[in-house]
Amino acid sequence: MKKRRIAAVAAVASTVVATALAVPASASADPASAAVPNSQPTWTSHTANEGTATGSNGVSARVYLAPRGGVAALQAAALAVSTKGSATYHQFLSHKQYVATYAPTAASVKAVEAYLTSQGLKVNSVGADNRYVAFSGTVAAADKAFNTTIKKYKHSGQDVQAPATALKAPAKVTAAILSVTGLDTTAVAMKPAGVTPPNGFRNARPCSIFFNQIKATVKADYTTPLPQFNGQTLSYAPCGYTGPQLRQAYEGNTELDGSGVTVAITDAYMSNTLFSDANHYAAVNGDGSYAEGQFEATTLTPFTRQAKCGPSGWSGEQSLDVEAVHAMAPGARIHYYGSSSCFDSAFLDTLAQVVNDDEAQLVTNSWGSPSEAESAGAIAAYEGVFLQGAVEGISFMFSSGDNGDELANTAIKQVDYPTSDPYVTSVGGTSTEIGSAGQLSKEFGWGTYKFSLSGDGTSWVNPTFLYGAGGGESTEFNRPAYQNGATTSAYRAVPDVAMDADPNTGMLIGLTQTFPEGVHYDQYRIGGTSLASPLFAGMTALSLQNGGSAVGLLNPSIYSNVGSFTDVRAGVTLTGDVRADFANGLDATSGILYSVRTFGADSSLQVKQGYDEVTGVGSPNSGWLSAFGPPS
Repeated sequence: MKKRRIAAVAAVASTVVATALAVPASASADPASAAVPNSQPTWTSHTANEGTATGSNGVSARVYLAPRGGVAALQAAALAVSTKGSATYHQFLSHKQYVATYAPTAASVKAVEAYLTSQGLKVNSVGADNRYVAFSGTVAAADKAFNTTIKKYKHSGQDVQAPATALKAPAKVTAAILSVTGLDTTAVAMKPAGVTPPNGFRNARPCSIFFNQIKATVKADYTTPLPQFNGQTLSYAPCGYTGPQLRQAYEGNTELDGSGVTVAITDAYMSNTLFSDANHYAAVNGDGSYAEGQFEATTLTPFTRQAKCGPSGWSGEQSLDVEAVHAMAPGARIHYYGSSSCFDSAFLDTLAQVVNDDEAQLVTNSWGSPSEAESAGAIAAYEGVFLQGAVEGISFMFSSGDNGDELANTAIKQVDYPTSDPYVTSVGGTSTEIGSAGQLSKEFGWGTYKFSLSGDGTSWVNPTFLYGAGGGESTEFNRPAYQNGATTSAYRAVPDVAMDADPNTGMLIGLTQTFPEGVHYDQYRIGGTSLASPLFAGMTALSLQNGGSAVGLLNPSIYSNVGSFTDVRAGVTLTGDVRADFANGLDATSGILYSVRTFGADSSLQVKQGYDEVTGVGSPNSGWLSAFGPPS
């Protein structure tokens, strides 16, 4: 889909800001020091150090460079092109225009390189479009260069070293710096937000083709009775909704299919059967085959850190994302980007590749980590990519997470990142009932307590919180203007929207797995906000096809079009469905376990009328398909 360009505006802006970050070639010209932005780890203030790091220890880090004109100007531009009524609404820059207008200058790179070298550090590389300067050296040299003391800590279960204070450098050098990453060696691994089963997994029977098809009155032997739950006879969980069911439920009978729109997907690594599995799945589940050129893959090799990231676990995420986008937008083009690992530096490079390629209008990302684990430097670097994407007309969507308020998972109530960034759209989750005719009959906020069948089989006992849509208030960001009136919180609240995420009302996906009898394709039900994000990306592809342009940051349009979303309300009575699970995950030889999985009880997060921190403004309805108007 072609984006409108504004070369004249870009040229003017470039003239205004071209010298804003010009800096001297060495520190000696301006010895006055200043704090390096986003450079002190927030966690060191409440973590005892274990002494000073050995001076001869190695460091490997990056200096991310600030955009020309400063971050505030780029933030203003990103919001303006994405907000209806603005003079620059939908006047997006090409990648070339972005570089000419906002990318760090060669002078900035030269100054930072010269300073690092003068302090005994080695410059290893410069990122594309001058995004960063990578360097290495010793702890002693880094201490000297940044006027800090790198100390030893235990953090996130790791032995790490990190600066004990904010970094400092000559003022005219720090003016060129956005952030520094890597001096804090805490390894933050992004995790797929989906509830991913191990290799060789099958869902047990009974299960329903559509919601409420098979009542859970008896076990799989169709003889042994099952008790009611909370005075209700529940149904067996769906076997997994298919593309035709999800399209009918959310999109209705539209003829739109996402043609002309490119959706990018980022994950770690790439399964060598990803495309063949996606084709197989589409063929057997009614989503239509892929046309020539409709699927493309870019892998940022060599793949690294596989022992810590678990590539096999990411393979299910890859299949889910691709198959969910294609299910909702069978005509859209999909560009899969496989990151070299699941760590920050790798995903930052992957996202930078997406915005530098500048061919996708939508980017769905089903990964993240608790925000407390993220460094301020990494957050600043991520946001730089999101801002570039917005001014180029690229919309980012992130899963809101699968651990509710994160308290049970981390002992701290917190949101995840990057989903909490104000310049991305956070996609939360629902438990979704799709009926026999494909109608969306009921929605609940996704939050699940598991009740196990008692030993005597007469009651449901031992409720335990399992999972639920991530949400809450950010500790990093204040409330963005587009959320004014939606929430009374003074801080960035997530999520923004929601779609089906409950693994107990989830999507059927297919991929090649390793079973005792061999390696072959099979299908199972899956969920998580890893499902919700690609579903929303696929549905939004139809909106862009209908609207005739890319839209940049989606959030201003979401909050100004709340009628395009169905408000999800709290249920009056606790309900759910019954799951039958193979005890060994493969077959009935070890028995079948029965449990009730509830809807709508998401840790401390509450579903309520209007905006809430489980479902945002709600789930998209057919009105979202015309939110940007018909093609002109």
